[in-house]
Amino acid sequence: MSNGYFMMEKPKNDLVRGYLPHSPEREALKAELERQSNQVVKIPLIIGGKEIYTEKTIKVTMPHDHQHVLAECCMAGKEELNMAIQAALDAKEQWEQMPWEHRAALFLKVADRITHDYRPILNASTMLGQSKTAYQAEIDIAELADFLRFGVWNAQELFREQPLSGDGVWNRQDYRPLDGFICAISPFNFTSIGGNLPTAPAIVGNVALWKPSRTAVLSNYYYMKLLMECGLPAGVINFVPCSGGDMSHYVVSHPKMAGFHFTGSTGVFQSVWKQVGEHIASYANYPRLVGETGGKDYIFAHASADVEALAAAIVRGSFEFQGQKCSACSRVFVPESIWTELKEKIQTATATLKMGDVQEFDTFMGAVIDESSFETCKGYLERAQASDQCEILIGGHCDSSKGWFVEPTIIHCFSPDYESMTEEIFGPIVSIYVYKDTELEETMKICDTATPYALSGAIFAQDRNAIVEMERALRNSCGNFYINDKCTGAVVGQQPFGGARASGTNDKAGSLLNMVRWVSAHATKESFSPSKEIVYPYMCEA
Repeated sequence: MSNGYFMMEKPKNDLVRGYLPHSPEREALKAELERQSNQVVKIPLIIGGKEIYTEKTIKVTMPHDHQHVLAECCMAGKEELNMAIQAALDAKEQWEQMPWEHRAALFLKVADRITHDYRPILNASTMLGQSKTAYQAEIDIAELADFLRFGVWNAQELFREQPLSGDGVWNRQDYRPLDGFICAISPFNFTSIGGNLPTAPAIVGNVALWKPSRTAVLSNYYYMKLLMECGLPAGVINFVPCSGGDMSHYVVSHPKMAGFHFTGSTGVFQSVWKQVGEHIASYANYPRLVGETGGKDYIFAHASADVEALAAAIVRGSFEFQGQKCSACSRVFVPESIWTELKEKIQTATATLKMGDVQEFDTFMGAVIDESSFETCKGYLERAQASDQCEILIGGHCDSSKGWFVEPTIIHCFSPDYESMTEEIFGPIVSIYVYKDTELEETMKICDTATPYALSGAIFAQDRNAIVEMERALRNSCGNFYINDKCTGAVVGQQPFGGARASGTNDKAGSLLNMVRWVSAHATKESFSPSKEIVYPYMCEA
């Protein structure tokens, strides 16, 4: 709890660098890319502040050049995971009792390092290991700094919330970390999310086990090293790459798991929820389950839409980072009256996109993350090519000879329930359904109900009455809603991100709503002049 000595001003979002030709940040990044490309890093587990090397390892390769090995990562098993649990529990008391301003200072220091000397390291490892372009990596790493600064701010605001006190009474409330440890499982697609999932609970005094995605482990490892360099006490966060099965069996089932912080697939989150429910009596507390999962995000256009802006939103929202954002545009609804004009614009724009090595700064798209993702995308493309329910307007090809490359693809679907209009793909494939202008209301109902997800969505219209109608009709279809903008690009502190339905618990990463999930409130009443009476006045006879 804040003791009054620390009072942070509300932070500003980190400035995103442009990486223009001959700029200092571009030259520094190119040098770091060269350095990291010419080495193979041995990534250990980090348990109780110590590096631990295991015999079981995996190779970390570039998605856009899958024969190029970047790192060899050690994998934890039963013994190491049990060690990590014990290390976290051993560190808990001292970390919890550390004065709040010192925990805050540690994470603010990490954010400062991210925005200065560590920026090229994290950007380069994100580009090489996750096949992000320089700009996509830059906004990712800027967001990581934002998560830390706004995390400290949100904790401070939470601690300031106090109950009313009457005459002769002081009511106060402090906020304890959860009783146990946090299990954090992070995804491949954002280094910032990887860093935030174990860190957000730690800001308010929790300890954690962090399982990074094996396809983002290089950038996540560099972040873990930075935490240690900045003074994170041993055992507060334990870095344990491992199989999902081992994490489930040895960590999620542990009686002292107090919270589960997750970003990933809907299926995995649902299986964990089921596991927790089946073993609820064995936990010391009711575990807090916080998850951001799948999506089938949309752009819905009205006849009054600005077609040029709509086209740009579709192309950027669908194909940046190969469509591998939770919020990426995956389906579009377009009225007949503007379809011909829009079709020409999106085909022309998509044809100009360069796909290739992200180290070449004119590249718009890299490769999808791994072979499994490649095969999933390939299957959708092959079925679309063979189907009479749709036509591929542009793209449709893929090539795995060097990297896991899938062309940016636009599918015109003749039915709103064709598989690519309703199923999550997580690749550079967008499906478009053209509706009759007179069927706006019916089509919005289809958009709202066709998938189990409700993560992000956007509408395009110039007619204000139409905007009001569309916003009302699509209110429950997403947790993040955009008007005349693409459905991606949420910024910490500006558009708190998260969805409902099968898209997650909607606890809004980087916001106060998320932070409150990692504390247990403790209310205290102190009476300055306690009553010595036993009999109440109403009991006295007149």
